[in-house]
Amino acid sequence: MTPDLPILPDPADPRLTRRIAGTDQTGAVTEIAVVEERPLTIFLNSQEIVTAMTIGDYPDYLALGFLRNQGMLRPDDVVTGVDFDEETATVVVRTERATSYEEKVRKKTRTSGCAVGTVFGDMMEGLEGLVLPPAELRTSWLHALAKAINTTPSLYLAAGAIHGTVLCQRDRLLVYMEDVGRHNAVDKIAGFMFRHGVPGADKILYTTGRLTSEMVIKCAQMGIPILASRSGFTAWGVEIAREVGLTLIGRMRGQRFVCLSGEERLLRDAAPGGEEEDRRHRRKGAEDD
Repeated sequence: MTPDLPILPDPADPRLTRRIAGTDQTGAVTEIAVVEERPLTIFLNSQEIVTAMTIGDYPDYLALGFLRNQGMLRPDDVVTGVDFDEETATVVVRTERATSYEEKVRKKTRTSGCAVGTVFGDMMEGLEGLVLPPAELRTSWLHALAKAINTTPSLYLAAGAIHGTVLCQRDRLLVYMEDVGRHNAVDKIAGFMFRHGVPGADKILYTTGRLTSEMVIKCAQMGIPILASRSGFTAWGVEIAREVGLTLIGRMRGQRFVCLSGEERLLRDAAPGGEEEDRRHRRKGAEDD
């Protein structure tokens, strides 16, 4: 059963931040909210796969999405249980299919993701022959999404030091996840989609982080044809996006953006506003990238 949408951040959740005292530039005592960071060890059946650093919410979605994006969960796998133990900080995903990934766990590539993203095995595995579905992207949707995302209460606005990823449909926010690493936030979205059978063909994925090869690969594996970010690009990320036919939108600031791949999906149905309009839509605070 799919939960009620939208799923939005809860910056008031006391588990996700703590108040810490310090001093400011004048030497005055101050106290600010600081994001929590906890280890979470993910098991697939009886095998330990990885320990991720995370804020600790949605451990089931994070585990499912991580395993799905690493190719350890197949699209047709039947998940018989997802068990989270808060005391031991472990989550165990159980499947009907017997699994063994010793070799894949040994062979791993460090990526450029914040908090050190990890991709097991061949980074391009699963992309061969992939054809992303046709889709339409209107600039009016991008304008509305930028405003909605930048004004939605979030841990980023409350404490910073965190990335967000949002699953969108046209100009609507569906699922907004945050974490200390952008790859974790994306994996939570992937886990939500896998658990509830949500298709990616008519969706847009928005991230606050850089558009790296890892982000493009994850988005393509999720079957989402459009990836957008307020941040910039890496050359390899653009190259892979072009190879798989993914629309890549970066440097979104208010109503401004740059498209480096998949221009054919873009319908410019709204002219960008002026600088004053941009300022009203921008997220307050320095970019935390």
